[in-house]
Amino acid sequence: MKAVLCTHYGPPEALKLAEIDAPRAGPGEALVRIKAVALNFFDTLLIAGKYQHKPPFPFSPGAEFAGIVEGVGSGAADVAPGDRVIGYSGWGAARELVSVSVQRLIKIPDRLDFERAAGLTVTYGTTLYALRERADLEPGEALVVLGASGGTGLATIELGKIMGARVIACASSDDKLAFAREHGANEIVNYDRDDLRGALKKLGGERGIDVVYDPVGGRYAEPALRSLAWLGRYLVVGFAAGEIPRIPLNLALLKSCDIRGVSWGAWTSRELGKQRSLMADILKWTAEGRLSAHVHAVYPLSEIAAALDVLAARKAMGKIVLRV
Repeated sequence: MKAVLCTHYGPPEALKLAEIDAPRAGPGEALVRIKAVALNFFDTLLIAGKYQHKPPFPFSPGAEFAGIVEGVGSGAADVAPGDRVIGYSGWGAARELVSVSVQRLIKIPDRLDFERAAGLTVTYGTTLYALRERADLEPGEALVVLGASGGTGLATIELGKIMGARVIACASSDDKLAFAREHGANEIVNYDRDDLRGALKKLGGERGIDVVYDPVGGRYAEPALRSLAWLGRYLVVGFAAGEIPRIPLNLALLKSCDIRGVSWGAWTSRELGKQRSLMADILKWTAEGRLSAHVHAVYPLSEIAAALDVLAARKAMGKIVLRV
């Protein structure tokens, strides 16, 4: 079978498309023929050796996928050959076949295409966990979304609206902000042109901002944190800007606000039942048309380097997907 392999740390161009032996489904596992793989920003870090997880060489990038079950191992339940499924493997999905625990798979409706389905698990899963489990987001609260046009940012806008929040989208260009508006943002801020702190102070009004969702980090973190209301919540999701900010802790003291980490991957390992319930809501809302699962672009498996370069340059509006 064909597989994209990372044999040493480096840029996307160092990845190789190779022929390797096909896996078999072990006990409690299913063998899935991959139809689409959704890429994420952390895939660029994974292949560069800059991510917290470091799989042994050679490995394939790609954490989330959609496909068809071809076979199941002993003791596997809930899925059967022919089922259309989405799954999360952490890495290793940029290939034609994967064997994965059936607990990591969820069946999808026939009307949901593989390319949109492939990108639901990480971005929408992370975001619903963040807003529901970590932020305790309430209807009517002001929700600021940094990096609002990327896959995670788009998910935050759409899920925030479903949960009844007033969504303030922040991004680096007017075209990205127009995209955020199209997907439901109530207010917008161009943080490459405007002063983020001043803009959020104006939009937050006398009360301030209730929740900040930050997958970007870097120079935007501190002004976003300063915009929080009394008892506000700042969600640490990731560091797409490349710099891990150093936050003055007196800011949390002055407003009795919270800085809350969002480690979705670790949570899924500890609370797999809750994760499956969360994904059931996401699939339902997608099937109803309330979540767009927007795909920015689809690339063949052989063009993974070009696909990852779009993510690294922060040019994607929605998901980047590989067609297998």
